[in-house]
Amino acid sequence: MAVSSLFPLRHKTALVTGATSGIGLVTARELARQGARVILVGRNPDKAERARAAILAAVPDAVLDVRLFDLSLLSNVRRLAAEIQRDYPQLDILVNNAGIMPGPLTVTAEGHELSWATNHLSVFALTNLLLPLLVETGAGRIVTVASEAHWLGEIEFSQEARNAPNNYSWLTAYADSKLANILFTNELAHRLELTGVTANCLHPGMVDTGLVHAGSSWGMKALWYPAKPFMISPEQGARTSLYLAAAPEVARVSGRYFKNTRPGRCSARSQSRTDAARLWRISEEETGVSV
Repeated sequence: MAVSSLFPLRHKTALVTGATSGIGLVTARELARQGARVILVGRNPDKAERARAAILAAVPDAVLDVRLFDLSLLSNVRRLAAEIQRDYPQLDILVNNAGIMPGPLTVTAEGHELSWATNHLSVFALTNLLLPLLVETGAGRIVTVASEAHWLGEIEFSQEARNAPNNYSWLTAYADSKLANILFTNELAHRLELTGVTANCLHPGMVDTGLVHAGSSWGMKALWYPAKPFMISPEQGARTSLYLAAAPEVARVSGRYFKNTRPGRCSARSQSRTDAARLWRISEEETGVSV
């Protein structure tokens, strides 16, 4: 992967969620190659160890810190944020990469539909809990992996409706969570206007990763596997995340949606300031993180 256009990141700290495979692993590896200390967040200890070993094989002098948390639970998000606040005086780059494509309706032990909890609520909570460390740098960057699936999304503001079996489809749940990523980024960028922190989001492309697995629905598999020959590699899929995390030309760009390292077209619904503000309010209520 060509990273010559990226800032050198020596003495900077980056945190990447979902860093044990796919585009998260590539993102973590390339940030380490640029000299950043990289905090890898994953939930599976074996995958985390393999990821650490793979990065060190590619970048022998990489400085890595592995944290094991299942971010579908907000209690774990709070624990992770507390550890990072305890161990680091500042954070330069936050890459909200972790995400799932859901199967049958699953409600977490905390009462949230699984993809909403993992793809949106954990992003909202972790970002806001770590915001003081990002502000401390004077030029922190927040990068959130969204998706073109957001075009199919429509925010369901009622938790009860989101959890209702007769109102659920895996595709709608995923699309809604990705729409939420863009609305959250827009509102966050607006709130950060007087700071040096930027917030952007991106579509990585159709990447051949582990989003679809044995437990995925038949409908998801029916859509996914015929498309595999046309998918891009994780190395290609990570390019825009890395660009937003470290390219000098976007150091002051905020509140944008990118595709292929360029600003991309997104849905009118994703640009609604009313929906963004309303989503922020219900996210505060559902996470207990008030900003």
